[in-house]
Amino acid sequence: MAMPNSADARFAAEGHQTGHSPKLSGVDVVREGRVEPFLHAQPTLSSASVGWSGLALEDYSVPALVIPRHAHVENFVHVVLRGSAKYEVSTRGKTLRYAASPGTTFILPQGTEDELLWRGPTHRIAVAIHPRLLVSALDETAHESDIELTQHWNLIDPQIMAVLLAMTTDLKQGSPAGRLYGESVRRYAPVAYRGGLPGYRLRRVLDYMGDNLAEDLSLGQLAAVVDMSPHYFAELFKKSTGQTPHQYILLQRIERAKNKIAHASCSIIEAGIEAGFPNPSHFARVFRKLVGTSPSAFRAEVDLRRRYCG
Repeated sequence: MAMPNSADARFAAEGHQTGHSPKLSGVDVVREGRVEPFLHAQPTLSSASVGWSGLALEDYSVPALVIPRHAHVENFVHVVLRGSAKYEVSTRGKTLRYAASPGTTFILPQGTEDELLWRGPTHRIAVAIHPRLLVSALDETAHESDIELTQHWNLIDPQIMAVLLAMTTDLKQGSPAGRLYGESVRRYAPVAYRGGLPGYRLRRVLDYMGDNLAEDLSLGQLAAVVDMSPHYFAELFKKSTGQTPHQYILLQRIERAKNKIAHASCSIIEAGIEAGFPNPSHFARVFRKLVGTSPSAFRAEVDLRRRYCG
């Protein structure tokens, strides 16, 4: 669904071409060539009167409903605050079925086209984020003209929810920061963590690796554990650990194999298989490369130390 000329004209009028984040009047979508509100229900709270720079927030309490097919004019973040309900998403020719609970979050790139069916009442926050706000929020990508979010339909992220709740509180208090509040949100962007993976996500993926070390783990599989794109997950994982996911898994497998080899009851082939190396020759090559000696020579050294130390 292409953006209509009226949307393009609005962006130009609001400063889309100036390099600054424009003031957004609301959370808008495109339906049948027209720009209109995301929900036809009246929001209980809106940033429209404040005119935050680069984003708009709307707070809704709605019954079960259908949200007709639409395309998002801006990047879009949506969080369920209260209510548990099943919902269906029709997008990219697929129908996805989920169950929402407080904290369920959508993150959708600008232009995402979808239709939703909500089977129960919910209280939710919807936020539109102009692409230029994301660019300015990320120092390391400031040279880019645009940033594309990764699409998520059933994410739980306490940091995103905390930021949106803080924004809602600011609105309820009359928004003392005024229209500059939107720019101040650059302290947190849902697309990046400058220091690497947040602690809770790093622990989650490391635990998953440890529990499934003998499995043929893919980058996409690991990225899905922390709800990130494979490319972005790999970058942040290396920032956090100093190693790529592949390097980290190989090292952990070799450490597990060394522990197995150190026990005389386990054969070298068994140690390799249990550590995730079903091919003995591949196991021997990787072991020699990372340890500096062969598995059999390593066992001999362990046995010698054991006898020497009594």
